[in-house]
Amino acid sequence: MTVDDAGTLRVRRALLSVSDKTGLTAFARSLHEQGVELLSTGGTARALVDAGLPVREVSEQTGFPEIMAGRIKTLHPAIHGGILGRRDRDCETMTEHGIEPIDLVVVNLYPFEETIAGDAVDPAHAIEQIDIGGPAMVRAAAKNHRWVGVVTSPECYASVATEIADEGLTAATRRQLAAAAFRHTAEYDGAIADWFADETGAPLGQALPERLRPRLTLRQGLRYGENPHQRAAFYTMDDALPDTVTRATVIQGKAISFNNIADADTALECVKQFNEPACVIVKHANPSGVAVAGDPAAAYEGAYACDPVSAYGGIIAFNCTIDRGLAETLVERQFIEVLVAPEVSVEAAQVLAQKPNVRVLTTGPQGGPAAGLELRSVAGGVLVQDRDTAFYADDGPRTVGSVAVDAAIERDLAFAWKVARTVKSNAIVLAREGRTIGIGAGQMSRVISARLAGLKAADAGLATAGAVMASDAFIPFRDVLDVAAEAGVRAVIQPGGARRDDEVIAAADALGLAMVFTGMRHFRH
Repeated sequence: MTVDDAGTLRVRRALLSVSDKTGLTAFARSLHEQGVELLSTGGTARALVDAGLPVREVSEQTGFPEIMAGRIKTLHPAIHGGILGRRDRDCETMTEHGIEPIDLVVVNLYPFEETIAGDAVDPAHAIEQIDIGGPAMVRAAAKNHRWVGVVTSPECYASVATEIADEGLTAATRRQLAAAAFRHTAEYDGAIADWFADETGAPLGQALPERLRPRLTLRQGLRYGENPHQRAAFYTMDDALPDTVTRATVIQGKAISFNNIADADTALECVKQFNEPACVIVKHANPSGVAVAGDPAAAYEGAYACDPVSAYGGIIAFNCTIDRGLAETLVERQFIEVLVAPEVSVEAAQVLAQKPNVRVLTTGPQGGPAAGLELRSVAGGVLVQDRDTAFYADDGPRTVGSVAVDAAIERDLAFAWKVARTVKSNAIVLAREGRTIGIGAGQMSRVISARLAGLKAADAGLATAGAVMASDAFIPFRDVLDVAAEAGVRAVIQPGGARRDDEVIAAADALGLAMVFTGMRHFRH
């Protein structure tokens, strides 16, 4: 028996068949030095022989050659019987059929995902990268983990080798390895299923797959969720882009929180919309101030001035490098929870280090807002949609009514519209000269959001005369326009599409307001 009374496995024979040969020879050598017989196949066997290690070919073990260009090599009772055999009841059968026990299976699978990652994938080539024998061996070993160890990742080689060299693989280790093995094959099969779904299209005319398998990997545990009584963790999608909060590098600061991550995502995805230097300050899921300018310091001043009170303890994102001067202004001016930028200069990092609790994230070069699918949980289910990366409808923006829009107003309208896309509905944004003046967010009434935007501007001591207004959804009645006109707003941008559009346009004309329709709504709940 290879398993002692304590449940520790003495490894005497190992089968190695890997696609990823990282660390293979060092691991195999450590097994050999412990007296473990090595079985192997194809390229793995050649790599071990080239390293000077004694290897027994699987074909010698089975008495049957590899056939069909390697499609069939391990699918044989001599292999699967050696893996699946229960050492307390199947020994007689194994002896009768000349099946030798295999105590350790070291397998990782054909690189299917790497194969399909390119832009032009040959379906026939992709099909050949669907591993059959590998998953079968992995699953067999994981199922029989009471008697067999299974290793699917080179990251486990060192710890497994150490344990084998000590007293053997413990029952607890084998169970952990089995769990990892089943995850490995499940993810592998999920990737294949997703590829087939993409190739064949969604069933029954659906826009999205019948089954969705998001690939999520635990990045870190969090102290708690939105509130201290809620458990939480941060998972990353395997296909996340580098310029996202998910992939950002933490260069300093205390442990990031659930709310920090959510707010940092809002700030970053907002600031990535702008080509000129921009700053976004977010507080409680909404931008409190946004500005663009000729340099990041001026952009920060504009964003901060919109709502200095809310900026305290906020999340700040830039789309350009933070230099020493800006870092000094930031740490002297306000308390910061999270700071996000493509890059932080060495001198700026030294300044920020004076505030060691400030979480500083760098993203590298930033592109536009992240595309792909967005998932949102509800009780018992998940809502899935495309991320909102659009801007205008194909025929927008277009000026309606009789009041013309000049170039300066057009720039401010485009700026305000970008900001409104990231504000919780009902969203109203007042802006002037590349900066927000007041933001009304998350109200049940669009009129109240408009009034709130004006109140925020007044509270910050900012004049609304000459500003523009953006509304994330259509304006159904003239009441919002009356609030805008009273505040001195010159132009309004909105999706249009309400039943009373003609009445609203007429009201805008009567009030002397320019009106632009985008043809596209941007609710954000």
